[in-house]
Amino acid sequence: MAGEHDTRTSQSLERGLAILSSFSSGRQLIGTSEVARELGLTRSTAHRYIATLRRLGYLQQDPTTRRYSLGPRVLDLGFTAINSMELRHVAAPHLRRLCDETGHTVNMAILDETDIVYVERVRASRGRQNEIDLDLHVGSRLPAYCTSLGKVLLAYLPPERRDELLDSESFTRRGPNTITDRHSLVAELERVRAAGIAVNNEELAYGLRSIAVPVLAASGEAVAAVNLAAHSAMVSIDDLVERVGPTMRRTAGEISAQLGYRPQPGPGAG
Repeated sequence: MAGEHDTRTSQSLERGLAILSSFSSGRQLIGTSEVARELGLTRSTAHRYIATLRRLGYLQQDPTTRRYSLGPRVLDLGFTAINSMELRHVAAPHLRRLCDETGHTVNMAILDETDIVYVERVRASRGRQNEIDLDLHVGSRLPAYCTSLGKVLLAYLPPERRDELLDSESFTRRGPNTITDRHSLVAELERVRAAGIAVNNEELAYGLRSIAVPVLAASGEAVAAVNLAAHSAMVSIDDLVERVGPTMRRTAGEISAQLGYRPQPGPGAG
């Protein structure tokens, strides 16, 4: 109850965790006086907690401002939590449901330099398949620049990293509509980032159309992408986006939420 001290809990631990919870993407540096004021502590008490967290590696001090930021031990805990969940394990039930709802084979891939690597694949039942079979499997690799999965993952990279990868790409024509001009591809990636969805219109292979959406980690980084494909004779790109795009966005959003991603409120929210 409020106002009562629960002897089963540690007040010091609660305060230590409250200090760590004070940091956010928009507030990366905090001073001792701020901690003391917000937690209702004396400055000396706040300094004692901060000094302990710093000694253990959970906080580090900026030598210029003398303010504090999260230390490497916090990152270790975050990565351990994410890794312990395993991306495939988290995503599997969501991908199965997406496959069942749409009737399409569903894929999830990660970026490895200039390639995508398939890390999960849920095949539609034989009687419901309507896409080209490229004999893909978990572990298969394809060039990122000419796949919807790859375009999503490239689009969400920091520009300098994206440019570094594109510098080493040869842009070989793979399908009738492969984007082989770097300037055009960069413009396409900017559209993908703005829309949050990538399309592939026979860029990888003749007759193959696909759409993909990002899976985001707590940091906002696209750690994976999810896609589904269809034969061009069966559906147009616009129809594919309109018909299954919302379901794919929902699925990717649910996976992202389990990985710790929280959308930032838009202007005027609240």
